Amino acid sequence: MPRPLRDSLLVLAASLAVGCSGPSGPTQVVYAWTAGADSSAADFLAVVDVDSGSPTYGEVLQRVEVPGRGNRPHHSEHELAGDGRLFVNGFASGQSWVFDVSDRTQPRIVTQFGDMAGYSHPHSFIRLPNGNVLGTFQMQHLNKGMRPGGLVELTPDGAVVRASAPQPSSVTAATRVYSGAVVEALDRIVTTTTDMDGDDPASRQVQVWRLSDLTLLHTITLADGPRGGEGMYTAEPRLLGDGRTVLVSTFACGLYLMQGLESERPSAELVASFPEKDRTNCAIPAVVGDYYLVTVPAYSAVVALDISNPGAPREVSRAVFDSTDVPHWLSVSPDRRRVVVTGYATMQTRVELLSFDPATGALGKQRTIADVGGIPHGAVFSRP
Repeated sequence: MPRPLRDSLLVLAASLAVGCSGPSGPTQVVYAWTAGADSSAADFLAVVDVDSGSPTYGEVLQRVEVPGRGNRPHHSEHELAGDGRLFVNGFASGQSWVFDVSDRTQPRIVTQFGDMAGYSHPHSFIRLPNGNVLGTFQMQHLNKGMRPGGLVELTPDGAVVRASAPQPSSVTAATRVYSGAVVEALDRIVTTTTDMDGDDPASRQVQVWRLSDLTLLHTITLADGPRGGEGMYTAEPRLLGDGRTVLVSTFACGLYLMQGLESERPSAELVASFPEKDRTNCAIPAVVGDYYLVTVPAYSAVVALDISNPGAPREVSRAVFDSTDVPHWLSVSPDRRRVVVTGYATMQTRVELLSFDPATGALGKQRTIADVGGIPHGAVFSRP
């Protein structure tokens, strides 16, 4: 082998061995959907280098601004899909954007949208088995006030495919469609109903829809547990590894196991709860194998629960932040070994990285990205 070629191969092999970024940039980044630092600043998607072998590890590599001011960047998708598209919403303006992130460090806006199929203010975006995106739209505009929202299926480029029918008048007007989980094996979708505008201070509903035609089948009201109030503010449904079981969290720090989803009488049972602190909310969870990760502000921590028996979750570890921090959002890396966390109060401008052992459920602190130049909310890892 010619010596120059041999030397080049040795350099390349060494770079790969230590995880260096190489000429194409870092091997992994986090996309942080970020509000401008003040009302005069633009909102943007920040590209943060989280490749530990990169010379720019922990730095913001790129900021892609979106039109308008005060959009209130809120949720992004919880994980990045394989098609190179990332959906995010700005809840105050009711506007959403689709980014193309196929070039890892150079995202670009594909499209922007507001109301779709008569529904407004999308909150969460969930990938469907066919590769399309299900948007949970909180409201429906009518001549006389607002009505509960619904579901809209979108292409990865943001075009409408179909939408659910308006909810019946028997459903309370302030019941907003918040987030969801798709249960393909049972032809079901489970959604929650917290009202982002605060019109309903005690939203307790979980709704069950038929996936094949987006028909609303059931609206269930969660009961409280011994602490009282656990069923308030239904938050995030998560599908477990069997493809049939769903756990639903509440912002009031309750955790409910859905039962009989395919039946005519589905129900929900409280299986765990955490203490509340100063009305701060338990928030975004993720399921990794037999573990359920969730932010718990009362502990200023991310907590890992063993859910091998989903009817009896048990804590196995926690990663604790400063006592004045309020962790809120989390998302897990594709290899399931790192967690990105954003939050409120003294951590509102930070992006935190945790380590995670998917074999034992152990969480640990890894890196603090001190400041991204704004207030990040949704944050997701790039794909390999």
